[in-house]
Amino acid sequence: MKINYQVLEKKLNIKFKNRDLLSQSLTHKSFDSNTNNEKLEFLGDRVLGLVIAKKLLEIYPNEKEGILDKKFASLVNKNTCLEIAKNIKLENFIQTFNPKNKSIKIEDKIISDCCEALVGAIYLEKGLGVVEKLILDLWQNHIKRSVITQIDAKTKLQEFALKNFKKLPTYKVIANTGPRHKPLFKVGVKLPNTKYFIASGKSKKDAEQNAATECLKSIK
Repeated sequence: MKINYQVLEKKLNIKFKNRDLLSQSLTHKSFDSNTNNEKLEFLGDRVLGLVIAKKLLEIYPNEKEGILDKKFASLVNKNTCLEIAKNIKLENFIQTFNPKNKSIKIEDKIISDCCEALVGAIYLEKGLGVVEKLILDLWQNHIKRSVITQIDAKTKLQEFALKNFKKLPTYKVIANTGPRHKPLFKVGVKLPNTKYFIASGKSKKDAEQNAATECLKSIK
């Protein structure tokens, strides 16, 4: 199936001279093990972090580093990147392994990773000024909402454990199943006086967050 990248370029208001770079940013390793978006994702993650960190310092010049860090984490995490990607229907332009050329649902992690890879590709193609403008445009609603700091479950559990036990929660990977492109992690977490609370996720971080959520429900 031929992908019409011009539709995406129009959405972004960016025209690539190097269309191969754009294509690569949206190519998963399951489709092409050599020319794929892994390195562009690595780059895009850093570019996104730089732009968001700079913007937060501009908006909150008197805020403490710990609060800035929480705001930053909420703006650059995989869930936010997924939401941004879905807003521009990025899944319609992604190439993944599909031998029978069927209409398949692309995994959320792949979509989120492609969002970061696209940022990396735009940085290489157009430079920091253009990619910064695009990021601030696409993330503007999330940045506005950053005035309210959302503390994630792992942080809440850590704060509770340190306050009550002077010790950090203990996390343990119980299982790692599924194929490489679609792993499923099962993680347990416990406090000094509790059993392990177990939850699953598509990444180790997600599983840890879900396990922390289960533990917090129990201690409330």
